[in-house]
Amino acid sequence: MSYRAKLKLGLLSATVLTAAGLAKPAWAAEAEAAAAAPAAEDDINDIVVTGSRRATTIMDTPINIAAIGAEELARQRVDDIRDIADFTPGITISDTGPRSTGSIVLRGLSASDTEASGATYDNAMGIYLGEVPLYYDFKLIDIARVETLLGPQGTLYGLGTLAGAIRYIPNRPNVTDFEGEAHGRFYGKNHGSKAGYQADGMINIPLVRDHVAFRTATGYYYDPGFIDYPLIVKEPGVSLPQPDGPDSISDAGYDANLRRAKDLNYEKTFTTRNQLLLQTSEDLKLTLTYAYQQTKTGGVQSNSAGVLGTGKYESAGRYEEPTKRRAHLVSAEINANIADIADLVSTTAYTNVRTEGVGDNTDLLLDLDYDYELFPAFTSWNERDNRRKQFNQEVRLVSRHGGPFSWVLGGFYNEQKLKSDYSEHLPGHPWVDLATNPEELEYVSYTNSKVTEKAVFGEGSFHVTPEFQVTGGARYFKYTSEVAGAATLPLLNQPLDPRDLPVNGGKSSKDGWVWKFNSSYNFSRDLMIYATYSKGYRIGGPNTVAPCQLPLPPGQNICALPDELQFGPDSTKNIEVGVRTQLFDRRLSFNFNVFHIKWSGIQLASATLNGIAGITVNGGSAKSKGFETSFQLRPVPRVSIQGSYSYTDAQLTSNVLSITPVNDPVGYPSDPIRLDAFDGDRLPGSAKNSGSLGATYTMPFKEGELIADWTATYRGNVISRLGWERTYGDKIPSFVLHRASVMYETDGYSFGLFANNIFDKYAVSSVEQDRSRIGVNDGVRVRYYKRAVVNPRTFGIEARIKY
Repeated sequence: MSYRAKLKLGLLSATVLTAAGLAKPAWAAEAEAAAAAPAAEDDINDIVVTGSRRATTIMDTPINIAAIGAEELARQRVDDIRDIADFTPGITISDTGPRSTGSIVLRGLSASDTEASGATYDNAMGIYLGEVPLYYDFKLIDIARVETLLGPQGTLYGLGTLAGAIRYIPNRPNVTDFEGEAHGRFYGKNHGSKAGYQADGMINIPLVRDHVAFRTATGYYYDPGFIDYPLIVKEPGVSLPQPDGPDSISDAGYDANLRRAKDLNYEKTFTTRNQLLLQTSEDLKLTLTYAYQQTKTGGVQSNSAGVLGTGKYESAGRYEEPTKRRAHLVSAEINANIADIADLVSTTAYTNVRTEGVGDNTDLLLDLDYDYELFPAFTSWNERDNRRKQFNQEVRLVSRHGGPFSWVLGGFYNEQKLKSDYSEHLPGHPWVDLATNPEELEYVSYTNSKVTEKAVFGEGSFHVTPEFQVTGGARYFKYTSEVAGAATLPLLNQPLDPRDLPVNGGKSSKDGWVWKFNSSYNFSRDLMIYATYSKGYRIGGPNTVAPCQLPLPPGQNICALPDELQFGPDSTKNIEVGVRTQLFDRRLSFNFNVFHIKWSGIQLASATLNGIAGITVNGGSAKSKGFETSFQLRPVPRVSIQGSYSYTDAQLTSNVLSITPVNDPVGYPSDPIRLDAFDGDRLPGSAKNSGSLGATYTMPFKEGELIADWTATYRGNVISRLGWERTYGDKIPSFVLHRASVMYETDGYSFGLFANNIFDKYAVSSVEQDRSRIGVNDGVRVRYYKRAVVNPRTFGIEARIKY
């Protein structure tokens, strides 16, 4: 296949339509995609996707899905989920660096404050690696495509989804041919002091031809980082964090007390995915998968908004803030043809994710105003250890008997256990008794939680005529949630280990139904319209703040009361109408859809009464409406122009009282209050307007092709919290970024030059905390407020070899 054909196969960054329409097994997707590739030379919409749980062409299937193919992923240098939003309408992803997976918002369905450190978990959507749900930013090595399904998907997927699902579709082992690929990238980054590099490769070995094959994809990423920490204390508890007061630092004061660490938001990631395929024939396959990824970084990807003279790419943290994340995934997937009546797909998986980190805790204790700051050398640091273990089983039957009626039926079981350990240290403080508290602990807590969900789901489609189909689906689920834990304050002569205190906690349980109705009509091969009405549901769960010991002991208390331990479910009702068409002898592909979502029982960010610790609560209702569109135009041979645009208007539709915690400026910093959110308040975390526009020119050159590409991406403004103008939030400005590449490619190798953020645009992607927490506390300059920033200009070379 020529590169030109493969490139068109990859240009899928478009909102498209899919549905359960063709009776082909889901596991046949990769083979079907390869078979369909030659047709892509003439018709890009013949690409095969499997979002409907069947191998169907885009033009034949009516659920809203966006897909990015392997060639597009490579050409745009999309390494993980943080780059997906640039090419997928309807998604806002804030790049907050390698400390977390990042904050992902689909169609505006988020009501929580933005964060500069990102998120490590979000159950408003499902992220799948193959058939396994896992909220983690696995690197996109040897991936056939990434599919994003917008809107609730609970009748097709075991995992209930409130807003949608993102699926990484890996290339599967090949039982007939040896394959290999090696890829390398070397680059520089503005505002950083070192070079970055990436090396990855894939090997496929048919161990027993036609029956057994092994495929491994492994890579190492080193990103040099660009955020400096110029204000780290040399000796905690002895060095003065602001030796000359809250406004400036002299050279002598700096040299005696502080030091600089450069490029602490670096990334060191090792990733591997290994698959063993055993098959008797195409009708019976077993795929065993083991995937592992570990990421290390030294600090946040955010600045401190100029505190004590720090710059755009500097943090005012008093400590280095390293984080180590790792994930194990083990799965077994069985695909079987049952008498040509149905395909059985059974997936059993175990995942284990652990995040360990250290952070500057000084500002939290300043905010709580315990007067620790009366000690001039006061600083504090925290350490956290979160372990999330998940076992899930999904069994699905997909009809293959042909005829006007087709169906999908499945069952799902998911058990998730979370253990969270957290401690705060107060080095060198005179209030610490080293004889009884040698680790200088100020606060220690633990929480253990378990969430178990069971569900049955399915849907059926009936072709009234070859052009007209109707689909109905439903899902019944039940979940239980348990949480237990305790917290201790060693400075108040409480035990050092909270496990020595009585265990507190609670348990809750809910069940419910979701449903879906879908219909589509094909006026011709080149024009289809569709409509969907569906309900989404997100289960509730435990907050990770330790339960209060009742009655409350005297003095400090940072804990959750019984009604703050858990939060309940929320749900959405989504209606959308869309069209997909091809015009001018298929030189233009155009997609457009409009949607309206009602959201009730919203899971909102709030805070505990004791200690103002962050928790999730339920309250109010909201709506999200808008449209998503994309196109690809081939005006002349060798030139392709593609673009996308989405508009999302998401806002509250009811008042929510006493929900947003702030510090009252009148009594700051010792007078925290909660402010109201009102009907009409815009929901935080997502852009109203976003889009992309790109052009690709392909020119034959010697035995290969020269490909030049330019892409501009736009993200509109984002607000940081509900009622941002009243609640000391931010309207984060919009920005446009540019990327380009020039590559030479043959069937066996490629090499070229690239640049991201070509004009070195400084842009804020997210903020943490609010402006009520900016100021001076007993003469100490508070550094709580942070701004996450996008990567600066990055430029380099890369090469790839295949065999």
